[in-house]
Amino acid sequence: MKKIAVHLASMTISLIWLVIYQQTWNPFSLKGPQFLKFYLILLMGFYTSVLSLKFLQKPISKTVRYFMLMILLLGIIKLLKGLYLGKPIGYLTILLMIEVLVISLHIDNKRSER
Repeated sequence: MKKIAVHLASMTISLIWLVIYQQTWNPFSLKGPQFLKFYLILLMGFYTSVLSLKFLQKPISKTVRYFMLMILLLGIIKLLKGLYLGKPIGYLTILLMIEVLVISLHIDNKRSER
């Protein structure tokens, strides 16, 4: 439960930033640069918590995959919205490709540990 709280803390920080600086609870209503800031805060906080648990040699729970996929899904939804509206999506596409790479490496590491 403590490990989940660590990951939830990073998500909570990004939501607090969203509410304080953007005055909204809806990340999909943000324009491109503001969404990228929110998304980077979310990614950096989450992956910092994952790396800190690995550094402390604590086992990472299976729910980390669900958090990773939820963050990826958030980015994909915003990407599809940007494509539909004809907005530039280059930076978000690069972030999503890096995220897919990290997720696949994480899943491969889990399989090799078994």
